[in-house]
Amino acid sequence: MEGENQSLTPKPGTLYVVATPIGNLADLTERARSILEKVSAIACEDTRVTGGLLSKLGFKNRLVSYHDNNERQAASALADRIEQGESIALVCDAGTPAVSDPGFRLTRECHKRKLPIVPVPGASAATTLLSASGLPSDGYLFVGFLPPKRAARKRFLETHIDFPYSIILYESCHRIDKFVAEMRDTLGPDRCICLGRELTKRFETISTGTLEDVCATFNTASKKGEFAIVIAPAKFTL
Repeated sequence: MEGENQSLTPKPGTLYVVATPIGNLADLTERARSILEKVSAIACEDTRVTGGLLSKLGFKNRLVSYHDNNERQAASALADRIEQGESIALVCDAGTPAVSDPGFRLTRECHKRKLPIVPVPGASAATTLLSASGLPSDGYLFVGFLPPKRAARKRFLETHIDFPYSIILYESCHRIDKFVAEMRDTLGPDRCICLGRELTKRFETISTGTLEDVCATFNTASKKGEFAIVIAPAKFTL
């Protein structure tokens, strides 16, 4: 259909917020691939990571660094370029931009200037794990990464101990051991969680159960890779 074909071609003076795979290259949509290939330039966290993705896809494009350390300045400069008629794609290293990744300031700047923004949806570790968790999904709180300090993480768990919906968060492989233990100590051994590692990748693991059960198997499992966690509401049982 004509409308579908047109959607694969970026329009001048537009920001495209493009989700990229979180591990499995086959998860990139046809629309996302076409937009990334045809836009004027791609704003990305790490040019090496995005350059590697484009290489696997078989094409090149101009890359512009857009990350936590330069986001304020880069957002204004990129909005200027869009205002002048360029089409810009915003990506992060993996998943959906602005969801626990850089992107908020650029989309805000474009809204301020009334510049068109087009989302090109795709993978997100948070919704990927929730969809397979077997835990309540009628409502959820996504918090990204918790603070690195133990006291701050404990305060968060204590504050949300009776939260009525599922909680989704990410954790570093360097802290996952400690955090699983902290959840068990604070939320209790009977609280249900889902622990996901290396989602969509070769060594993907997804484990749902009580913290007592998850702790028992987690202690001997690999701690390498990226982790996502869903914490069920207190009254939920499997």
